[in-house]
Amino acid sequence: MDKRFVPGRTYIPASGKVFDKTEINNAIKAARDGWWTEGKFALQFENDLKKYLGVKYVSLVNSGSSANLLVVAALTSDVFGKKKLKRGDEFITTPVSFPTTVNPGLLYGLKPVFIDAQIDTLNIDVKQIEAAITKKTKLIMIAHTLGKPFDLTAVMRLVKKYDLWLIEDCCDALGSKYEGKYLGKFGHIATFSFYPAHQITTGEGGAVVTNDPIIHKTIRQMRDWGRDCWCGTGQDDVCKKRFAWQLGELPLGYDHKYIYSQIGFNLRLTDFQAAIGVAQLKKLPLFIKKRRANYRELYQFFQKYKQYFIFMKEDKKAKVAYFGFPLVVKENAPFTRNELTIYLEENKIGTRTVFAGNLLRHPAYLKLRKQFKVAGEMTNADLIMNNAFWIGVWPGINKARIDYIEKIFAQFIARAGSDTK
Repeated sequence: MDKRFVPGRTYIPASGKVFDKTEINNAIKAARDGWWTEGKFALQFENDLKKYLGVKYVSLVNSGSSANLLVVAALTSDVFGKKKLKRGDEFITTPVSFPTTVNPGLLYGLKPVFIDAQIDTLNIDVKQIEAAITKKTKLIMIAHTLGKPFDLTAVMRLVKKYDLWLIEDCCDALGSKYEGKYLGKFGHIATFSFYPAHQITTGEGGAVVTNDPIIHKTIRQMRDWGRDCWCGTGQDDVCKKRFAWQLGELPLGYDHKYIYSQIGFNLRLTDFQAAIGVAQLKKLPLFIKKRRANYRELYQFFQKYKQYFIFMKEDKKAKVAYFGFPLVVKENAPFTRNELTIYLEENKIGTRTVFAGNLLRHPAYLKLRKQFKVAGEMTNADLIMNNAFWIGVWPGINKARIDYIEKIFAQFIARAGSDTK
């Protein structure tokens, strides 16, 4: 990022990437190697991520959205017997979401059961989940919004009580912890994104993690065209019986590399991207430290404006790798969310809504109402849709930028207050 900053002229994006020559040099090494699909950097990135999170298995994919698609697809496999997901099964989720947390379930014929969010966490209201569970409920699939953990104590109790699958969407939450454990270690499967807005980036990219060997094998098969073979890229005959298998109605000895036991995709990451990820992951602790520092600075600043905003509730069980700084404009404030965000954008400060706000209000989903169940009123989802937004805390935002952001907020609020007198 250009370190030169001219207040009012240099745009401060809500998110962005920070990198140096290490990422560039790694990408050049990958290019020179000539092995441009998944290769040695992918293997290193997977191993480094396993060590960082403390999980057994990592599969790199081409996006966080692909990661979500892949894990739902994997759980529809026959290998899971009576626990496999099938058309008509229900899954618990929330409309305050990114669409690709919900879409894979829809694509595989599952029925989402929408639960409202909490206004002071932007996460699912866990108190409403149990009443929405039926005999058809098989899965909970929800995200840790803006890096803030949802109430895992409550969710894990329900997962165990009703024998449900849990998919943790950690796309915004790499590096966040709950009760001292990294997010991604609680669910049966977790997904991550390495899009430039996130804690680290590979441009496009993502990962699926699990501690279950059967889940991992199924994910690998479905990620890699659905093939039965488990050889890595560039490997042959790891099983030592490549031409000795007899599966399906194929002849004995048919090449195992071309036997397909799942209905799969090709969702792999390239070695260029993995090379960048290797460098980025080493910087993750510093990136998180800076995000936390920026969040704390903004939180202290906004305490003088409590009458206008709802802030996020602090959870002593959580240690957050903040994705952004969210604010919910109170309904009795002398300004609207849009008035404020337009002013911020005009003054070169980037803003974002809380993703879809209420997903159920979007054109694509209005047509699918018969495929949903809505558990109760979506009061907070609508309030988040209308009144919530977030600004950046990413490591490229330095003190000069923070000072300017605070100045513009103070300027707007002073003017809004004087206009009502």
